[in-house]
Amino acid sequence: MSKHAKAQQEAERAPTRTATTLPRVDDKPLVGNLIGEDHVNYILMYNMLTGIRIAVLRSQAKLPWPLTDGDYTARHKYFFGMCVPCLHFLPPVGNELTPSTKYGFKLKDYAPWVFRKLRKKYFHLDPADYLLSLTAKYILSELGSPGKSGSFFYFSRDYRFHYQNHPPLRQYYEHVKDNPHTLLSRFYGLHRVKLLRGRKIHFVIMNNLFPAHKDIHETYDLKGSTVGPEYPEEKAAQNPRAVLKDLNWIQRRKMLELGPKKRAPLTEQLRHDSELLKDLGVMDYSLLVGIHNMQRGNRDNVRRNNLRVFSPDMPIINRKKMLGKGPHTIFYQDKGRLRATDETNDNMDTIYYLGVIDILTPYNTFQKLEHFWKGLSADPHKISPVPPAEYAGRYFAFMKAIMRGSGGGDKFVAADAHPHLE
Repeated sequence: MSKHAKAQQEAERAPTRTATTLPRVDDKPLVGNLIGEDHVNYILMYNMLTGIRIAVLRSQAKLPWPLTDGDYTARHKYFFGMCVPCLHFLPPVGNELTPSTKYGFKLKDYAPWVFRKLRKKYFHLDPADYLLSLTAKYILSELGSPGKSGSFFYFSRDYRFHYQNHPPLRQYYEHVKDNPHTLLSRFYGLHRVKLLRGRKIHFVIMNNLFPAHKDIHETYDLKGSTVGPEYPEEKAAQNPRAVLKDLNWIQRRKMLELGPKKRAPLTEQLRHDSELLKDLGVMDYSLLVGIHNMQRGNRDNVRRNNLRVFSPDMPIINRKKMLGKGPHTIFYQDKGRLRATDETNDNMDTIYYLGVIDILTPYNTFQKLEHFWKGLSADPHKISPVPPAEYAGRYFAFMKAIMRGSGGGDKFVAADAHPHLE
């Protein structure tokens, strides 16, 4: 093995060595802030996980069948009664469908058969792994959204799935079926929780784009909009976890370094995805880009303040490996990675993690008013809120421009806004 390869391997293994010295920690999340019993959202988290466990188990218990129109609008309701241990003369409130629980609540499970088919056939997700990740232990962690939505994400204990505070299901399903390499967020379930004497909360379960085992050295939220706030470079130098914007990407002269074999299918998939989002009448979505530098590896330990790495002592489960009939997406190889390549398609020392996020924002009255107001003081074609057709065209043109061999993103910047880019 060459010295270069050995050095790179050592960099990648840096946190793994420290991880082996840690005791078994079964009550810690991999990332984010642990939601404990004193957390304001603990009861919500507990109800979410309890409801998901029962709903998924019940949907898995039935044999699959060809989807019908009714499956897309199906809604299954579950009531979870409260068990009161101190009142021994009262029996626990439960039935053959749902057990008694620590906190009473109601759950509505939307289109369970559709999501079951998405998970198993198109996302190649083992049902047992799905439940084990979500509900083996009632542990979630909380992080803010990297996008503009301002939502909070609740991550499963092993950082594989997250919940967000929903999609036009039939169009989404058909798109995933016809586009196995789609970069759109992967929706695994849609549910609603209603707390007793509380409000109704809808949430979707989605894949987590970034890995728990690698440092993400740079993160960009790219829309093709160059009017609006940019992340100050002086602050970015102090915060390696900062989510940077289009102007940061352009000012740093960044490009997606991909050879012809990867560049062509990525461009085509971005086009298909943007066409769907245009037809759905949504906007404000973005391409989330995480960059891992293999030369730096994990030795900087970017995640040290919010990530615990450990090897849990889990029992080995012998289970048949799922083999989907469709091809696995080329953009999710090795847990989501897309390795940079040169013009001869040889590997480079950069790994990309790519995904289209925040895809559920409709162009409604509020967005139209925002477009009008911001358009009074800036170029109305460069601001973020624009009609869906214009947004999709600009978004796709920007993503094409920032790939190697194209002109870059400079032409998307207003000349009077950043003259130093000329």
